Amino acid sequence: MELFRIRKDIPFMKHALVLNAVSFLTFLAAVFFLFYKGLNLSVEFTGGTVIEVAYEQPADLNSVRNVISGLGYHDVPVQNFGTSRDVLMRLPPVAGQTSGQQSEALLAALKADNPGVTLRRTEFVGPQVGKELAADGLTALGLVIVGIMIYLAMRFEWKYAVSAIIANLHDVIIILGFFAFFQWEFSLAVLAAVLAVLGYSVNESVVIFDRIRETFRKQRKMNTVQVIDHAITSTISRTIITHGSTQIMVLSMLLFGGPTLFYFALALTIGILFGIYSSVFVAAAVGMWLGIKREDLVRAEKREGNPDDPNHGASA
Repeated sequence: MELFRIRKDIPFMKHALVLNAVSFLTFLAAVFFLFYKGLNLSVEFTGGTVIEVAYEQPADLNSVRNVISGLGYHDVPVQNFGTSRDVLMRLPPVAGQTSGQQSEALLAALKADNPGVTLRRTEFVGPQVGKELAADGLTALGLVIVGIMIYLAMRFEWKYAVSAIIANLHDVIIILGFFAFFQWEFSLAVLAAVLAVLGYSVNESVVIFDRIRETFRKQRKMNTVQVIDHAITSTISRTIITHGSTQIMVLSMLLFGGPTLFYFALALTIGILFGIYSSVFVAAAVGMWLGIKREDLVRAEKREGNPDDPNHGASA
């Protein structure tokens, strides 16, 4: 399915050096902010107090957030849990206060705002659990990267695997850089979005690599740069349809999903936008500089009756 077809190939690789220089500077800036500011980790990673309360009527989450802000907590996750009357909150640890003191102070403030609120449960998440979650998250990220490299190396060739991983890591680091620079909360949901972006970005790279392989087979007079330009140009319509429809869905979560889905959708939005860019200008360009050629993707056909073959003319 195509919305349109471009007859003349767009010279993407002509501008690859400049655009990849911009990508490299953006990547360095993201790494700098990751080390300079660090991630604003959520309670799942740092530890804290999880509190569940129940209301007699459907809870006004904005009112609950205002009460929590009045106690000095900022950007605390507040969400419905099970029904619209049940509310779940995660408070970060505070020096000099125990988990019980935090829950008592919060419940008193909530009762002052709405006497019908009751405490359902309170749990303390220790820092050790947070460290284990962080370690498990990094392990999952590493396994995804290794799996993608193995898959691409088996399906294509090692140069394509290296190109795709560089492009995917480019997307991941830039997402993390945004979260570090603006100090947006980094939670398990955001980590899930980062892993989703990895899979989404590699899918776009595979589509382009498939078209490059197909073009190498059909257009034997084209050089590598022409083949890459033709492959990317011929997939533009598909890219617009796929990424456009996905972005509409993600933007709907970002705009209407509320605070619970906001950072999850924000990470996906950044990842999708940079995923398109990296698949075209990073993955394809790095592959070009690594020296991809027709022999890397197309098996040489056996020539029958080749006079230079020493076995030519030999009887079976």
